[in-house]
Amino acid sequence: MASLASDTCPISLMTQGAHAMSQEKELDPLGSARQMFGARLRRMRKAKGWSLDVLEAKVPLSKSQLARVERGSYLPPEKLPALLDDLFGTEDLFAELYVFACREAVRYGYGLLMDHERRAIGIKEYAGVLIPGLLQTEGYARALFRVTAARGEAWQEEQLAIRMARQTVLRGENPPHHAVLLDEAAIRRPIGGPAVMREQLEYLITMVETPWCVIQLLPFSYGEHGMLGGAVHLLTMPDNRTVAYEESTGNGTMMEAPDRVQRHVRHWDRLWAYAMRPQETATFLRQVIEELPSSTASPTGTAPVDPQTRTTPTPRTDVFNVRHATLGGMSES
Repeated sequence: MASLASDTCPISLMTQGAHAMSQEKELDPLGSARQMFGARLRRMRKAKGWSLDVLEAKVPLSKSQLARVERGSYLPPEKLPALLDDLFGTEDLFAELYVFACREAVRYGYGLLMDHERRAIGIKEYAGVLIPGLLQTEGYARALFRVTAARGEAWQEEQLAIRMARQTVLRGENPPHHAVLLDEAAIRRPIGGPAVMREQLEYLITMVETPWCVIQLLPFSYGEHGMLGGAVHLLTMPDNRTVAYEESTGNGTMMEAPDRVQRHVRHWDRLWAYAMRPQETATFLRQVIEELPSSTASPTGTAPVDPQTRTTPTPRTDVFNVRHATLGGMSES
């Protein structure tokens, strides 16, 4: 029996090695952007003479995750491409492949939105039900993916990676100016539970007024308006052309026809004029945090707004103009 074991074990190991090699050969780098990403990673790793164990020590992924990335069966976290480009000296090769891999993983309309966001010089949003994807925390986004589709954990993690990668457009050297019109409904529903929602609202407070982002809240007291029912994105492109993306549950439509786009622009500008100013928005967000169950947050800044005494705000004259230079991220001041 010992002789049999000694005879069969080497053959078994050789068979496993041959099987692994055949698996590598079967990977088609032209099959998809994800497979090309994996094939390039494997090629670069082997050119360095590194095993997966060596690579595991250099990046924040496990050996099994790296193996799945190389096979094209796993979309890695959005921080990995830049790390790989640094490790292998490939400039933006992995970063660019990752962009295409993310686009392939989403439905067509959403992929168009991601493509336009990357190229836009200005982004206006109306968020009527949910916090906009570009401003969602990881916990908030994870909670949404957990309930919006009957998919497994792998799908949820993939979508989360895509969502976080999408947000990198706001963290580049010259990000688009981001103006968010946030309906009160979007901050009242506690997605993911109180702790997750508290973290999300606290993050929004840090973003209400930055050099590249402005958030203004439209209170319930405003009543009905022309954008009820979903979310709208208005994207100003480098040629000063504006396109609109209208999103509802499970569907998204990109619009370029000037009459349809301008109808959304007019609605957005009107609502922006009636919305709370950024610091008023921050104060209101703090109040909502205080109202969450088991909240330990303490009031800061000015006194919270009492929803029972709040009245419909008066229109402002400083309407956010889509043609203003700061919208394009090219502030003249």
